[in-house]
Amino acid sequence: MSRRRRKKQTQKLVLAAELGRTTEVKALLRAGADPHTPDPDGTTPLYGASVHGTAAIVRAILEAGADPDVESGHGDQGTPLCGAACWGHTEAVRELLAHGADPNLREDHGTGNSPLSWATQGSHEETAAVLRAAGASA
Repeated sequence: MSRRRRKKQTQKLVLAAELGRTTEVKALLRAGADPHTPDPDGTTPLYGASVHGTAAIVRAILEAGADPDVESGHGDQGTPLCGAACWGHTEAVRELLAHGADPNLREDHGTGNSPLSWATQGSHEETAAVLRAAGASA
C-alpha cells in the first residue's frame, strides 16, 4: 500500500472511530488501515474511539493490535484509558482494561492525571469503581 493511501486510510479510521461508525471502522481495518498510526494531529484511532466511548470500536481496534497504553496527540491528549475515564465511558474502560491497559498509567509521559483521577474529577462513580476493581489507585 502506498504511503499516501495509508495516510488517507489512517485519517478515515480516526474519523470513523470518533464518530462511532463501527461498520466503517471494521471495514477499514479489514482493508489494511493501521490501528497504530496517528492522524496528522497525533490522534490515534484507539484514543478517538475511547474518548467518544464506543466500546465496540475500542474492542475492534484493540483486536487489530493497537497498544492500549500508547499516548495520543502532541502533548494535548493522553492515554486511551484516561480519555475514556474522563468522560465516564465505563464500557470503553472495561474493554481497555480487558485488553491490558494499565489502570495506573498517568498521561503526559507519567506526570499527568491517572485514569482514576479523571473518573473521580468527573463524578463518574461507576467508571471509578471499575478502575479500582482493576487495581487503580489515586
